[in-house]
Amino acid sequence: MPTNPSIITRDVDKIAAKTGNVYESVAIISKRARQVSTKMKEELSNKLSEFASSVDNLEEIFENREQIEISKYYERMPKPTSIAIDEFMEDKILFRNTNQELIEE
Repeated sequence: MPTNPSIITRDVDKIAAKTGNVYESVAIISKRARQVSTKMKEELSNKLSEFASSVDNLEEIFENREQIEISKYYERMPKPTSIAIDEFMEDKILFRNTNQELIEE
């Protein structure tokens, strides 16, 4: 079975090296992925709300090409998790460990 070309193997050691703890790194990435996902959903909802119709005619709904193209565009975009991992690995995410600050004081 061929491998999906969108699947990327990640080096866990490199991810863990950013914080010293793989679980902390994954927690940061997951929080950022949720932020990205929320933003993408809001953008999509705003764009699709322009096409909101009070008519419940199924033929009109299926014929709206612009709406379909917008949906396909968002489906082709990278997943929020992939975006968050890339941002994390490129040091584009600002994070701090508040527990560590308390220990150091």
